[in-house]
Amino acid sequence: MSAGVIVVGAGPAGRALAHRLLAAAIPVTVVDPRPERVWQSTFACWSDELPGWLDPTAFAARLERIGVAGTALEEVDRGYTVFDTPGLQRSLTLDGAEIVTDRVTGIDGARVQLDTGRALTGDVVVDCRGALPHEAPRQTAYGIVVDKATAAPVLEGHGALLMDWRGGIVDRRSLPSFLYVVPLGGDEYLLEETCLAGLPALDLDELKRRLEVRLGGLPSGIRRVEHVAFPLTGSSPQPWRDPTFCFGAAGGFKNPTTGYSVATSLMCVDAVVAALAAGRDPAPDLWPASARAVHNLRLRGLSALLRLSPTQTIAFFEAFFAMPIESQRSYLSRRNDLTGTMGAMTRVIRAVDMRTRAVVARGAMSTPEWAGDLGSTPRFQRR
Repeated sequence: MSAGVIVVGAGPAGRALAHRLLAAAIPVTVVDPRPERVWQSTFACWSDELPGWLDPTAFAARLERIGVAGTALEEVDRGYTVFDTPGLQRSLTLDGAEIVTDRVTGIDGARVQLDTGRALTGDVVVDCRGALPHEAPRQTAYGIVVDKATAAPVLEGHGALLMDWRGGIVDRRSLPSFLYVVPLGGDEYLLEETCLAGLPALDLDELKRRLEVRLGGLPSGIRRVEHVAFPLTGSSPQPWRDPTFCFGAAGGFKNPTTGYSVATSLMCVDAVVAALAAGRDPAPDLWPASARAVHNLRLRGLSALLRLSPTQTIAFFEAFFAMPIESQRSYLSRRNDLTGTMGAMTRVIRAVDMRTRAVVARGAMSTPEWAGDLGSTPRFQRR
C-alpha cells in the first residue's frame, strides 16, 4: 500500500513540509527516530523572508532593526525575527499524518528501508534529514541564556546584535569570532560566541573561553547553555543532481556564508507542495538555472571567506553591511537573484583594500573538494 508522500526527518524543514502537505489534503508519512524530540536550537531570520501562513505563536521577538559591529557599532535597518522554537514546533501540527518512529537506512526511489527491517513505499520520498555529517566547513557557537539585566550592558541600547566582532580577534592566525545577542521572549536573551566558518572551526571550549573573556567572566544565573556545530553546506554540494529529492538543509537551502536555512525552507515549502500535488518533480521548480548559479556563487563566497585573515574578515563584513539594504537582501535572502548576488559581491570587493580583494578573488576562483564541481550541469531525475 502506498504511503503517499514519505517525509524523512521531522526537523523544521521536514515538519513544515508535512504540515503544508496535510493542509493540501495530501497523505503524508513522517519517518524519524525521535519525532517528538523537543527542538533546542535558536532559529532566526530576516523578517521579510517569512511566509504569511506561519502562526504568530512561532515568534519570540520581532525587531525593526539589528546592530552590527566591526570596529564600531552600527544598525542594519532591516527587520529581524527570532523564532520561539517550541512555539514553531507546536505550530507545525502533524494531525492526520502517519508517524513512523524508526531510523532510515536507505532510500531507493520511492522505497524507504528502515532500521527495523521494515520497508515503506510511497508515491514520492523527500529527504529532510538535515545536512548529514560530511567533510565541509562548519559553523560553531557557544551560547548562554541570561536575563535582560545581564544582557543589557552588552546590547548598548540596541534590541539585538547580529554580529559584534569587537574583541573577537585573538591573534593573526586564529579564526575570529563574533558575539550574537538576541531576545528569546519573556525576560530571556541569548549571548552566543560564534565562529562563522572554519575548516576546522573553533571548538566549543575555545568559544566558551572567548565568551568568558569578552564578558569579563561568565555571569551567575545562567539559565541554560546552547551548543552549535553544523556543516555550512548540504550533504550534497550540488543537490539538484541527487536522485532523491532533498529539502531544507539537506537539499542546499542553507546559505553557505551564514548558515541560515529555516526561513528559506519555510518560504519554499509551498512550491514543493504545489509540484507534488501536480505530480511533478519539485527539483526543476526549486532549482532553475538562476538558483543553481546563485548557490554556486555562495559556495565560492564561502571559499573566499575561509582564506581571509581576522582583520580582513572584519573589513569584509564592514563593507557588506555598508551596502544598501537591497544589495544585502539579494545576497542573503534571494536564492534566484543572480544579478543582485553578483552585484552585491562586486560592491564588497570594490570596497575592501587591494590585498583583501586579491585574497577574495583567489578564494572565489578555487574549487575546494567540499564544493563539488561548480561547473557541472544538472541531471534532474524523476522517480
